[in-house]
Amino acid sequence: MRKFLLLVILATLPSFPINAQEVEDTIKIKTRVVFLDALVKDKKTNLPISNLTPENFEVLDDGKPRSISYFTREGQARKPLALILILDLREDGAGRFLKRGEILKAMEDELAKLPPGDEVAILAMDITEDEERIWLTEFTNDRATLAAALSRVPAMCGPNDGPPVSTTAQKTDDSAGKPDDIVDTETIQGRNGSTVTRMTRRDGSVNVKRTNKDGKVTVELGDVYDMAAAVRDATRKAEELRPNSQTSIVWVSDGIAPIFFEDRDATEQILIRNNVIFNSLTVELRTLFKFLMPIGKPVAGWVGLSIYGSAKHLAQRSGGEAVKVGRVKDYGSGLSRIIGNLTARYSLGFQLAESETDDGRMHNLEVRVKARDEKGKNRKLQVSSRQGYYMSSTVPKEAVVKAQ
Repeated sequence: MRKFLLLVILATLPSFPINAQEVEDTIKIKTRVVFLDALVKDKKTNLPISNLTPENFEVLDDGKPRSISYFTREGQARKPLALILILDLREDGAGRFLKRGEILKAMEDELAKLPPGDEVAILAMDITEDEERIWLTEFTNDRATLAAALSRVPAMCGPNDGPPVSTTAQKTDDSAGKPDDIVDTETIQGRNGSTVTRMTRRDGSVNVKRTNKDGKVTVELGDVYDMAAAVRDATRKAEELRPNSQTSIVWVSDGIAPIFFEDRDATEQILIRNNVIFNSLTVELRTLFKFLMPIGKPVAGWVGLSIYGSAKHLAQRSGGEAVKVGRVKDYGSGLSRIIGNLTARYSLGFQLAESETDDGRMHNLEVRVKARDEKGKNRKLQVSSRQGYYMSSTVPKEAVVKAQ
């Protein structure tokens, strides 16, 4: 194989004499590929389409077509899943449903159907009024381990549902507020001149402060653990422990997740940079929240805060699914739909030229699909994929071929 490759390379070189010194020179090949997954569904049936070919696809990069150089579909080789369930256990939110055994059993049964190569980690957050959080399990495919992790959830969903919860993220009065307790500070510049500063403490909680373009603090949230923090932690864990897997987050909540718009944009960037697919499983809002939402959303928006809908936004931007659930049986079917749509995706890729350097901005991606039905008519299709990418600032290891 090496000799054949050598002959091909030499055949492409200009025909001129080469001396002994030139024989020792190396030919360096640099290749960067932008990968993305695309889910294609029939608009009428809402079912995935699995029989498409590369000719059915068109990938636009900032509006310009790219030549597809990599293509696989369901049933062919795919990355294993690193699935992370984030359970928002607020007692007046999703916690009032997730403490029910039949709902947890339905979710457990769906996770048990994953093939051996796919693994699941579970993060529980908003435990008690102190907003504690805990990893109920690391990445695993063991059904007993997942069942044991989910069995701990009911006791975490309210003060009257079980014994006090012990977590690894307990906060202590001794460390709270000390300057040396801050382990990371992130500054996010908004589009309108505002700034959001996130200061992460040793226990994982965050102080979030928003300053307007005039330098005045508009809102300050102390000692919180929000959607942005959970996504960062989940993405970091998957990158460290499962770097060769397709990371996918399933956010289970009632949809209420206060987050500054600047913070949401930064979270979207993290998902897109790391090619993480974000999905949401949203339970019913309490009647009181439904009543207050039309009043609260405009007021929160005035101070730059989104209180509802950010999970759906992140799902759309990263190519994931946003599923609403109501009845008990919807939880299993909703999780099944998300997992099924993760495994039924096409993997596409296109090469970047060596001259294309990292410009620090997000490039918009659009995937278009055209296919005809058995009658020769254009099918009405719906495509989900991440809607952007960032160029890599580093070039992968060079493939070196020595002429001998």
